[in-house]
Amino acid sequence: MIQKIRLIGDKVLRKKAEPISPDNPKTKQVVQDLLDTLAVNEEFALAAPQIGHSCRIFVINPIWIEDEDKRTPMVFINPELLEYEGEQFMLEGCLSIPEIYEKVKRAQIVKFRSQDLHGKWKNYTIRELFARAAQHENDHLDGILFVDRISPIRRKLLHGKLKKMASTTKDGVNVG
Repeated sequence: MIQKIRLIGDKVLRKKAEPISPDNPKTKQVVQDLLDTLAVNEEFALAAPQIGHSCRIFVINPIWIEDEDKRTPMVFINPELLEYEGEQFMLEGCLSIPEIYEKVKRAQIVKFRSQDLHGKWKNYTIRELFARAAQHENDHLDGILFVDRISPIRRKLLHGKLKKMASTTKDGVNVG
């Protein structure tokens, strides 16, 4: 089911999400809600806290793959980022902080492991945009927003706008 995106100011976005068992009935529902919500928003990654669930799940739809038949959304349950290599510095945005885009430094290559819907652990080595998306979504699971990773000067310049955006949020919904 399509869920409302939680916006900056919602407490669930600042909470460290709890691990969840892949065989928990809630897991399949959260995954389906993430996929449905991701599809309607035409984005390529979304984490459970962004739809109000404080559990360690995110999904990525690899839209950068040229072969559309291989663009199957991937589900990551209880991900653990293990190793980082290199650097990339690019603009990022977030559905939970609409209309704000800032340059963020991330690792170029990330090695991590995660469970699938059957509970099987899989290892991944990912690069570039895929690595950026995984780091961004994993940050959501730790209560970190991308604006926490921008330079102090940029954060100070955005402070008023972010504070105003957060003040217009009630229960994760923009009321302004």
